[in-house]
Amino acid sequence: MAEPPSSPISSLDVEKATLIKADQDIADGERRITEQIDRIEELRADGRDTARSEELLATFKDTLAEWYAHREQILRRINDLRNR
Repeated sequence: MAEPPSSPISSLDVEKATLIKADQDIADGERRITEQIDRIEELRADGRDTARSEELLATFKDTLAEWYAHREQILRRINDLRNR
């Protein structure tokens, strides 16, 4: 048996919860980037190679950019649901 279509209100609630999770992920990602920058500075101060740490930092930044893009998609869906 097919599921009945979800109501816009329940969809809106789901999107709002998804937005909260996205905001938490973004905050965690920003924290990780800050911590990684600090690690790189410590490694440099000790005269150590930072290449792999910088690669990881670039990955963190790329991931964070994707999370911001995902957040924008969520906001657009919320806006669309509110305008129905």
